[in-house]
Amino acid sequence: MNLSRFPRIRLAHLPTPLEPLIRLSEELGGPEIWIKRDDCTGLSTGGNKTRKLEFLMAEAQNQGADTVMTQGAIQSNHVRQTSAFAAKLGIKCHVLLEDRTGYTDDNYNHNGNVFIDLLHGATYEKRGPGLDMNAEMESVAEKLREGGANVYTIPGGGSNSTGALGYVDCAFEILHQANEMGLVIDHIVHATGSAGTQAGLISGLKAMNVNIPLLGISVRAPKEEQEENVYNLAIDTTAKLGCPSVVNRDDIVANSDYVGEGYGLPTEAGIEAITMFAELEGILLDPVYSSKGASGLIDLIRKGRFKKSDRVVFIHTGGSASLFGYTKHFDFGDRA
Repeated sequence: MNLSRFPRIRLAHLPTPLEPLIRLSEELGGPEIWIKRDDCTGLSTGGNKTRKLEFLMAEAQNQGADTVMTQGAIQSNHVRQTSAFAAKLGIKCHVLLEDRTGYTDDNYNHNGNVFIDLLHGATYEKRGPGLDMNAEMESVAEKLREGGANVYTIPGGGSNSTGALGYVDCAFEILHQANEMGLVIDHIVHATGSAGTQAGLISGLKAMNVNIPLLGISVRAPKEEQEENVYNLAIDTTAKLGCPSVVNRDDIVANSDYVGEGYGLPTEAGIEAITMFAELEGILLDPVYSSKGASGLIDLIRKGRFKKSDRVVFIHTGGSASLFGYTKHFDFGDRA
């Protein structure tokens, strides 16, 4: 499969490390846990969206865009990485930030990713909850076009068939690293939200005929809805790749037991996962995505979902900058 036929701007720090989590594995009593460090992709503290943006921003550049627009929650990791990529290319970035939590504290609304968005020169507008944010974005983009801007719009999370190519490539990268290490991978687990990461991974794995079960831990949608979103995007992605029949509906597996009260709202189990990864492995998770994915992994291990002899790869999708928007959820007791 030739990904080089698709336009791409190679700014990510790749390949990202694939390394064992020895202390966490010992703490949980098996299986053997490995981590794919996509928090190390570069560009403004890194994260999984940078892989997608290599393809999306190349498409924008080929269309002569002088402005990119995207949308996401107030503490959006995707918005941060988009604003950083735009800064690197010297084009304008305007974003819509949706209030999905109702939080009014200053840290959430002005620190973390929001602060970094502004550092990269992005401008933003806020929107209330429950709107069709892609439609809102297109409406604003049309006004900018009427003013003479050449605007390229990116859907939330960078999750369309172009963005998903970044995780097709990641699937290739993981398999190559595993082959070089002599590592047999029994399972891959990650947080799934806007569907692009999971759709790209399953498309790449199935295109290579790699029979590694892929489990997405949903951070927002119910199981059937999440799986359907991923499947539809995988169909679009494999069609783009020229292998439209490689992904079946039963290849798409999501677990929505760890969403909690809703998207962007931390869970007790997620806070525990953040603390465990930080104290045992020196790795920072975020409260919205990677912590919920990790909390699902930890709980499933405790419930015996995996064999003690299994080797499970957890894909760290990044997002540690948003920790600084959620400080009120952490209590360090006598240490503080």
